[in-house]
Amino acid sequence: MAAAWPSRPAAQETVAAQFLGVLWFVSVTTGPWGAAAIAAAGGEETLKCEDLKLGQYICKDPKINDATQEPVNCTNYTAHVPCFPAPNITCKDFSGNETHFTGNEVGFLKPISCRNVNGYSYKVAVALSLFLGWLGADRFYLGYPALGLLKFCTVGFCGIGSLIDFILISMQIVGPSDGSSYIIDYYGTRLTRLSITNETFRKTQLYP
Repeated sequence: MAAAWPSRPAAQETVAAQFLGVLWFVSVTTGPWGAAAIAAAGGEETLKCEDLKLGQYICKDPKINDATQEPVNCTNYTAHVPCFPAPNITCKDFSGNETHFTGNEVGFLKPISCRNVNGYSYKVAVALSLFLGWLGADRFYLGYPALGLLKFCTVGFCGIGSLIDFILISMQIVGPSDGSSYIIDYYGTRLTRLSITNETFRKTQLYP
């Protein structure tokens, strides 16, 4: 009986190791890189072309316009980036035509959101508001000539209006008068204005 006790924990560790190995294999073959693992093993996978968007692809980062700091070809608040399916995937469209991908072909274009800018720099607006806000330079720059002239005549409403404008412009609450967005570094810090829409509206819970 004394010799049987050491073998039982060893058997449990073996079973646990085999179980972890099975979980790892399942996670690799069914995850986003499952197709790459199949390709490495020399296999192929046939999918419907619309199924490529389920995760077996890699999308490139958008190409940024230096002047606007937004993705190139941004129209109607939408731009597109190329996505490349994993190697050795064959997709079949609705007509039955098959396309084989080697990893270098563009499978589809993924839409991403972008902003409408019209030449107004966020850094310039903040600098003008900080140093020349008492002269109304920030309001003139953003396209509010009446408020700019009023601030100029009142020396920034005795400094109080200049401070308020500096806070509002820094928080991006006050923007260009034409409704466009500030030019801000694409990979820099940005503020996102939250609003209630049909997708974010919280409905009242009804209890029976």
